[in-house]
Amino acid sequence: MEQVFAPWRIDWIERSDKNEEIDGCVFCAFAEDDADRANRVVARSDHAFVLLNNYPYNPGHAMVIPHSHTGDYRALDDPELTDHARLKQRTIDAMEMAMHPEGYNAGLNLGGGAAGGSIDDHLHTHVVPRWEGDTNFMPVVSDTKVIVQAVEDTYDRLHEAFAEQEGATVTGEDRAVQF
Repeated sequence: MEQVFAPWRIDWIERSDKNEEIDGCVFCAFAEDDADRANRVVARSDHAFVLLNNYPYNPGHAMVIPHSHTGDYRALDDPELTDHARLKQRTIDAMEMAMHPEGYNAGLNLGGGAAGGSIDDHLHTHVVPRWEGDTNFMPVVSDTKVIVQAVEDTYDRLHEAFAEQEGATVTGEDRAVQF
């Protein structure tokens, strides 16, 4: 058996406030909770927030999530839709500033399990920074993906980059950047 060591992940595994303990929708709980750093919520706007993915495809993998609990993209009203789109733009801007990727994968998993999403009743847009060569022999040869940056380090870099954007408000290092 091949092993990849990621000792920083033990903090996540042993945390006392695991997602499984949340009643109802985890995204709704994060929208209402103000423990932003602990929840990895890096930015917020009036109708949406940016959450770092706990199981990233690449360093910087984030999700832009509307506050509205719906799995139907068409159910968002105009202010929610506009705010969600603008926060996706701000997320890409922050990734550009903090990580300098060479490209992005961005998209929604709509339509339930057939679309490949693990949470299908609360829509969210994945924004994944990409670099030339970020897919190497490990997934092909050993069915293993190596993530080269701890999620906490990604949080710090993106938090700083969001904070530098026009219109950003920062109320503390443990709070998400507010737009």
